[in-house]
Amino acid sequence: MEANGTIWSHDSLRNFHEFTPAVQNHLKRVYLTLFCALIASAFGAYLHMVWNIGGNVTTLGFTGTMIWLRFTPSHEQQSKRLFLLYLSALLKGASVGPMIMLVIDFDSSVLVTTFVGTAVVFVCFSAAAMLATRREYLYLGASLSCSISILWWVQIASSIFGGSITVVKFELYFGLLIIVGYIVVDTQMIIEKAHHGDMDYVQHSFTFFTDFASLFVRILVLNMFRKMKKVRKDRRN
Repeated sequence: MEANGTIWSHDSLRNFHEFTPAVQNHLKRVYLTLFCALIASAFGAYLHMVWNIGGNVTTLGFTGTMIWLRFTPSHEQQSKRLFLLYLSALLKGASVGPMIMLVIDFDSSVLVTTFVGTAVVFVCFSAAAMLATRREYLYLGASLSCSISILWWVQIASSIFGGSITVVKFELYFGLLIIVGYIVVDTQMIIEKAHHGDMDYVQHSFTFFTDFASLFVRILVLNMFRKMKKVRKDRRN
């Protein structure tokens, strides 16, 4: 916090202007590609609502295309890699489609609130990472990996011994914090890679897409919990 009481100081804004033109252009391509991937994902969710295609098959398809994209060399045709990115985004949207339909049937306003909230959180934390000192948050990567391990063991214990609503909420909120942390770390990692000549905007966009999708699902479930709790409370009254 600066003496004037704001984090948007001259020094923090100067950090952004330290980006070379090449890095700035790379970030523009990354965020534009991410936007297109989100559109493809929304179309995938729409396809599920029309043809009920979402499920295990689309989940496996998303995993397969994700691995295919990950191991496709960056020097190959960008059109092929973009196709894989948008296909994986579409399949991810279809996979989340059943949850989205459930939310729409319950209260469609929850879906709108969730998307707006996800976008605001993503933009704010990604912008904060860009304005921060270079490599300032990269050290969090190890801590986040450790946190994922903790969450994984909690989920295993919950599935074996049974979990209460408190445990479920802990998993959701703790997972939400981990995802937010990854948004910050991934943003700085992408910037650092770009400074060192790694301009693979397709892979970098996919990294952001997985962050956004994970954040969206977490916030969607949390909003549903809140809405259902409010409905039960209103019914008792």
